[in-house]
Amino acid sequence: MSRAAPGPPPHPLTPAGLPDGDAWFHGCPDCHLPVQGGGAGLAAHRRTVHTSAGDPRTPITIRLDY
Repeated sequence: MSRAAPGPPPHPLTPAGLPDGDAWFHGCPDCHLPVQGGGAGLAAHRRTVHTSAGDPRTPITIRLDY
């Protein structure tokens, strides 16, 4: 079982922890997913999802014309 590092997390987790003028909610301009955590959350999203290895998500096609 892993344990969290002691002390507060290195990123804001609540709207009160965000810098002034930063919105709590962002939408990723690349994949249009909603991202919480303001600019810090968007930066973390880009570091983990939009890497040089490409987008790790699997696209799904749903056909509605049956």
